[in-house]
Amino acid sequence: MKILHTKQEMRAAVAAWKEAGESIGLVPTMGFLHEGHASLIRASVRDNDHTVVSVFVNPMQFSPGEDLARYPRDMAHDTAVCEREGADVIFHPAPEEMYGQPFYTYTDMNVIPDGLCGASRPAMFRGVCTVCSKLFHLASPDRAYFGKKDAQQLAVIRRMVQDLDFNLTVVGCESVREPDGLAMSSRNTYLSSEERSKAPAIYRALCHVKQLVENGEKESAVLRQGFEEEISRTEGLAVEYCAVVNAGDMQETSAVQGDGSCLMAVALRLGKTRLIDNIEL
Repeated sequence: MKILHTKQEMRAAVAAWKEAGESIGLVPTMGFLHEGHASLIRASVRDNDHTVVSVFVNPMQFSPGEDLARYPRDMAHDTAVCEREGADVIFHPAPEEMYGQPFYTYTDMNVIPDGLCGASRPAMFRGVCTVCSKLFHLASPDRAYFGKKDAQQLAVIRRMVQDLDFNLTVVGCESVREPDGLAMSSRNTYLSSEERSKAPAIYRALCHVKQLVENGEKESAVLRQGFEEEISRTEGLAVEYCAVVNAGDMQETSAVQGDGSCLMAVALRLGKTRLIDNIEL
């Protein structure tokens, strides 16, 4: 396995693979890899001749005052995970390599990023779209792999690929959870031991909502109330948003459609940590 630091090195590797008629899978990450990332790498290794894992803490998707400086980083650990799972290349550029100065051009989107996480993190999805556009050009993947935990991000990337005619398939992979149900996230490391013991209440509340739907409840307002009542049983969890949305465009809907096209998306604060999750309804 190779670690590449420059765009020129990445293009050269891709050119050789393409010349040989070999397929490429891309797993974009911000590093500090966990089992959720590992499952994406395994899916790519299964589906493609070569797998590229990008490890890049993207400064463009952080607003001032967010956790860019303290975002967890461990390149030695990330390298070991990628080697273990069979990746061919880690693309690990410096910010100045990805974004030459001055940098004038951005990839942006309307509608899908406007609510939910986009409401409180206004820089996030322009940064996600811009860096993924660049990675798609540099790695030229046949398939790109994203986790369903970040449902809004997945919807944004799928629409960007469709609207801008990128010649690749976006593969959404199931969320990977801890044994107690907490969705795996690099930011889970921010939680104190006491906070970590409370965090599984999020998934329990989502499962409660899913059960309400299976019992026949369709009204979004009732489902939101059910989630919030369950969360209120755990001191310290504060709901930032809770919405029943169409999975394709992440727009709120007044009722669950019953065809698997809806999900409940949530974000909560626990101490200084912001946690997101979702469940298909």
